[in-house]
Amino acid sequence: MTDVVDSDELLRRMHRARACAVEQERIWRTRSEELRPTDPEGSREAAVRTIAYEAVLRVLDEVLTPGRNAQ
Repeated sequence: MTDVVDSDELLRRMHRARACAVEQERIWRTRSEELRPTDPEGSREAAVRTIAYEAVLRVLDEVLTPGRNAQ
């Protein structure tokens, strides 16, 4: 990874990463709910992935908009 990028490109990449994380969180949350009745273990794994994407979103939100979601 030797490419040098300017701050605007870095910001665009972080916004794309955030959009991807939002989509993945939605996908895994839906999968967890769908699997709950038939595959409890698969549902738990999907729930863990959902939590991981939630954490990624919290970090990216703080980087992109510091203090906006202060708790």
